[in-house]
Amino acid sequence: MKRLLISLMSSAAIATPVMAESLSVVGSWSSLPLHKEYEAPFWQTTLPEASGGNLQTTVTTHNQMNLGVGEVFRLLGQGVFDVGMTVGDYAVADAPELEGLDVPLVAMSADKAEAAVKAARPMVDEIFAQRFNSKVLAIAPYPPQVVFCNAEVGSLDDLKGLKIRASGRMTAKFLEALGAEGITVSFSEVPGALQKGVVDCAVTGAGSGYSAGWWEVTTHLLPIPLGGWDPVVTAINMDKWQSLDADTQALIEKQIAENFEAPAWSTAEGALANDIACLTGKGECASGDSRNLVLVEASDGDIEKAREILQSEVLPEWAERAGGDWAARWNESVGAVVGVTIKIN
Repeated sequence: MKRLLISLMSSAAIATPVMAESLSVVGSWSSLPLHKEYEAPFWQTTLPEASGGNLQTTVTTHNQMNLGVGEVFRLLGQGVFDVGMTVGDYAVADAPELEGLDVPLVAMSADKAEAAVKAARPMVDEIFAQRFNSKVLAIAPYPPQVVFCNAEVGSLDDLKGLKIRASGRMTAKFLEALGAEGITVSFSEVPGALQKGVVDCAVTGAGSGYSAGWWEVTTHLLPIPLGGWDPVVTAINMDKWQSLDADTQALIEKQIAENFEAPAWSTAEGALANDIACLTGKGECASGDSRNLVLVEASDGDIEKAREILQSEVLPEWAERAGGDWAARWNESVGAVVGVTIKIN
């Protein structure tokens, strides 16, 4: 009888399906291409299918949940949801050292931006573990953060004296050093602010501005990465991560690197060219109707001046706020890749 019971219990264990692991996922802006083309398909379809149904997900976005962008990683660390993603710059109030991930004008191409992000990854991993009780899974780009203006501008110098919506704290500091006034306005409120004259210009990704209709309230476009590339960090709550078995962890890391992060970076450069064409009518637009913003190309002099301001004023100020050895670590990693050095006193 004992042997029979053991046999029956063993059979039941084999017949009972393994409980699927559930992940609650909060993505970045629902209206933008990064979420629609990469985040949502990956979390809703690619990963669950790759797991053979052992991973199930519920997916929403922070704007659909009416979360403040600065709350995303804070709530993630508290375990309110399992996976969260948003722009790293949105979390710098809690982690000023994170500003070093996205520095204006140090990367003029997607390849260089990707190399800079990879160099910064060990620092970002440490920041998220310490500040947000989270493990970084991926860092993917929004398009370069360019300048939309509802004012006649012909060069970087023409931004002096203008009120400009910045995409992050370091961009705001750069604008102030340039002689402009950095203004904080949420992404969704920018069109109204431009229309009412609250700001003269605004910084965001070219594709984001196209999708959000900024071309309706602006006249000029400066396709210079004045706000960097606004990398979007995807992280998982550390307690949740540590509760997963090693095989599941390996599956998630492999799938997100190959089927989310890599494709997002591989299309970043082509996306910028397409977005500029869509906004200015100069070239073929694959995204919809072309618009007619005036294209203002940055000169070599503009770039040289901007980098000088960056090195002499903006980065040293960040190094002081970040404290510790972050500036030295940045110089040895990101700085070595982009050819920029922070002067440390």
